[in-house]
Amino acid sequence: MDDRDRFRGCLLGGAIGDALGAPVEFLSRAQIVEAFGAAGVTDFAPAYGATGRITDDTQMTLFTAAGLLNAVIRGQARGITSVRSSVACAYLRWRETQGGTLQASARREREPRGWLMQFPELWHRRAPGATCLRALESMRTPGEPARNDSKGCGGVMRAAPVGLAAQQIRGEPKGEWAFARGVEIAALTHGHPTGQLPAGVLAMVIARLCEGASLRQAIADAKAVLASWPDHRETLLAIDHAQRLAAQAVPPDDAIPDLGEGWVAEEALAIAVYCALVARDFAHGVLLAVNHGGDSDSTGAIAGNLLGTLHGMRAIPQRWRETVELRDVLVEIADDLEACGRWPVGPFVPMSEEGERLIRKYPA
Repeated sequence: MDDRDRFRGCLLGGAIGDALGAPVEFLSRAQIVEAFGAAGVTDFAPAYGATGRITDDTQMTLFTAAGLLNAVIRGQARGITSVRSSVACAYLRWRETQGGTLQASARREREPRGWLMQFPELWHRRAPGATCLRALESMRTPGEPARNDSKGCGGVMRAAPVGLAAQQIRGEPKGEWAFARGVEIAALTHGHPTGQLPAGVLAMVIARLCEGASLRQAIADAKAVLASWPDHRETLLAIDHAQRLAAQAVPPDDAIPDLGEGWVAEEALAIAVYCALVARDFAHGVLLAVNHGGDSDSTGAIAGNLLGTLHGMRAIPQRWRETVELRDVLVEIADDLEACGRWPVGPFVPMSEEGERLIRKYPA
């Protein structure tokens, strides 16, 4: 499997899990069964006016990727960059699409806006998290950490692109870089350590999967780094619990409620890890991750990120990968994450038409 297949699998897989969970995000398990039958959701169902529609989870994942690519452009063009501030500016652009007033505007009228802002689907409100909205509204300077104590799952559900971007890092371990950047990006909106550390874990697992590690090895590596961070106990216990339930072959209908509902970060990560570990294939794993009474779109998105990276795009059922909303945008931004280390941009590189296009696409 090549890198491009993994990168596409990660982002498409996350969006598909998100879209599968969107129709049942606020339903109990009993309500899901009543609406869809004993098997629950088995395919895209109507949400936000059509089938295959994404939610704020995928919107923010795309803006995370755009911010990371902006950081790459800045680093290559100027020799210095800040991932945190670049991603913060991207999130402020996303916040602009959701309405409201910002203290730190992502743009002025004369500034370029980047290519994601042209897609109407990203201007739709798809149940955005109140914590993310409030944190971005009150952000005085791009990159400023959130001033709250939230450990909601809004930090972890958008963190997968960090693990993809880590593949471009030179001179330090990719996994550790992904962990640290995942934590600091989650901290832009979530102030509690348990709202941040699961994002670091997910980013590092994705990074290690891209390097060819097995899922179990990638989780073990991320846990070892997690244990070195302060305030890691809640996150570590949640992952351990998911691994035990998977190893003991506890039925999903019993295991997933035991892990929680996924509204907080460590529970969302634990549910997705459990589903990825017991999955027979991509479809089986993401359907397990959405058919529970809780934050189904977020747990589905994270499980989809993991399984899509692990198995690649070609392992995703064709009917889903071809009909999920913004499919072409997801593929293009995945390809950009895979290729950005080779872009013709730099202080000693003559500016070309392609270089100018990339700078306009992800304005620095």
